[in-house]
Amino acid sequence: MKFEDNKAIYEQMADRLCDEIIAGTYKTDDRIPSVREYAVMLQVNTNTAVKSYELLAREGIIYIRRGLGYYVSDGARKQIMTVRRKVFLTRTLPSLFREMNLLGITLEEIEEEWTKLQRQ
Repeated sequence: MKFEDNKAIYEQMADRLCDEIIAGTYKTDDRIPSVREYAVMLQVNTNTAVKSYELLAREGIIYIRRGLGYYVSDGARKQIMTVRRKVFLTRTLPSLFREMNLLGITLEEIEEEWTKLQRQ
């Protein structure tokens, strides 16, 4: 995984795991990779992976079964989607529209480009 400089690595790891939950890779009560497995998979320090899992556990996205590992919490997908939709609508979309306005890009042009991308 290629990490960006503008966000802590453990947060990016948590985001990736959330992406996988949204995509259905891991469903409610599915076991996720162990901290060590995920650290190796993403080529990061185990302590970084621990921070990522602790963050997700605090948020109620995952939970631990002593001696068995981490699992996806009930309602995790819905919780992630709710938070991400709010961020998209309150931060990303206004920024996108501001940039579109500055560049003179219309919604019709966006729709046209989107249609082209879907055909590929």
